[in-house]
Amino acid sequence: MENDTDLTTSPVESRIGVLNGMSVDVEDYYQTEAMTSAAPRSEWDKMPSRVVTNTERLFELFAAHGECAAFFFLGWVAERYPSLVRKAKDLGHEIGCHSYWHRPIFTLSRKEFREDTLRAKAAIEDATGSRILGYRAPSFSLTAGTEWAVDILGEAGFAYDSSIHPVAHDLYENRLAPRHPYQLAGTSLLEVPISTVRIGKTNLPFSGGGYFRMLPYRYVRWAMGRINRVEERPAVFYLHPWEIDATQPRLKAAWKSRFRQYTGLRKTQRLLERLLADFRFSRLDQIFLDAGFMSGR
Repeated sequence: MENDTDLTTSPVESRIGVLNGMSVDVEDYYQTEAMTSAAPRSEWDKMPSRVVTNTERLFELFAAHGECAAFFFLGWVAERYPSLVRKAKDLGHEIGCHSYWHRPIFTLSRKEFREDTLRAKAAIEDATGSRILGYRAPSFSLTAGTEWAVDILGEAGFAYDSSIHPVAHDLYENRLAPRHPYQLAGTSLLEVPISTVRIGKTNLPFSGGGYFRMLPYRYVRWAMGRINRVEERPAVFYLHPWEIDATQPRLKAAWKSRFRQYTGLRKTQRLLERLLADFRFSRLDQIFLDAGFMSGR
């Protein structure tokens, strides 16, 4: 019998196995929630941008491994760099929406969320010339008390959402949410959560962002391999273009914000290259817009 806690998953076995979802939240280094106080939105246009260079580096990494991904663009970025959005589409990547101003849903009223979402969607679709299907909220902020946002996403014409990370967290607490794709109650929208590995009654994070930068790669590989081999499901991974940019400007923020943003930056690209070599990835729409992924926890 297979030992589920064995951390020696064969990368070769994983590479020829399940197709996983790769996603990128396209925002600049100063647009993160961690840097909100250090980089007010009123100052964004004055700050040196690195989002084009970093996103194009990801294009090159994915192309080298023959993979495509879902790129969730900020509307703010799409308005200023429409050619970057078009390039992502031309390269075969999926284009999605990551809001306009990168404000967590729980900080907004219904009116503000609707206006932000529609503005972002219009900017991104103007850049691509085609409809986008996926939405991801900043900071995985579709949490308890913001269920009203789902109706607005449906009205806006999205087919799926990927705004839930079912873990315990000080900002986006959602530990009781389902772990695998499911249909959002009362809607036609599919929810595609960020992947976690379940140990006992606890969901443990591993699949992207600061967790990927800070946790041992051996653990990440084991966790994703377990979802593929034991649960026989695709995993969902995420990252940001600024996470492969170790020389990005250091902003004056609180120590906790600096820790979250800057820890592990120097090794992210190397880790991502290992992940792309060990596992297979594709766009979220091509993997999950299927009734077969709409059940289970």
